[in-house]
Amino acid sequence: MNKKLMAAALAAVAAFAAPAQASPIALAADGAWNGFTVDNLAAADFGTGWIDFADGSPLSFTFTVGAGQRGLLTVVDAGFAGDTFSITNFGAAFGATSSVPVGSIAALAKDFDAAFADPAYSRGVFTLQAGSYAISGSLLQSVLDGGVALDSTEGAVRLSLSAIPEPSNPALLLGGLGALALVARRRRSDATA
Repeated sequence: MNKKLMAAALAAVAAFAAPAQASPIALAADGAWNGFTVDNLAAADFGTGWIDFADGSPLSFTFTVGAGQRGLLTVVDAGFAGDTFSITNFGAAFGATSSVPVGSIAALAKDFDAAFADPAYSRGVFTLQAGSYAISGSLLQSVLDGGVALDSTEGAVRLSLSAIPEPSNPALLLGGLGALALVARRRRSDATA
């Protein structure tokens, strides 16, 4: 085999075997659900990570929680009751959705809110501090189809932000008045002594 043909064949194999880059989706902090898919047959790498079903590429959700804010990230399985997810942030372990009994393909969710309200579906709610995030995940547990893991489902994430509350003015006022009363009492006791 000539060297050019061999190099072309190796390049083609390397391109096919190279892991696909994650498609980043900017996650708005509006509390709306943003769906993802898991399907080992449609995934470019044939794995069980979150993917964009249109092209099979890995999927991640990116966002920033600003200084003085607290984030609330919610993840829900909405495919089949019994799936659970391992969640990552920039590829590092971040958490997992709740444990649920392994189900079968008979229990299909109707929508994300209904799945979140149903204890048969796995969910996770995470409080986030200020910083940048790139959230992704993969199946940790899959429902069974005839005793074999299906490795295919869908789920969603949502993000909401809130301001970290400042100490309330009435509490500060009461504390200040208490300190002034203590000082006045001391002065009186010193004057009478």
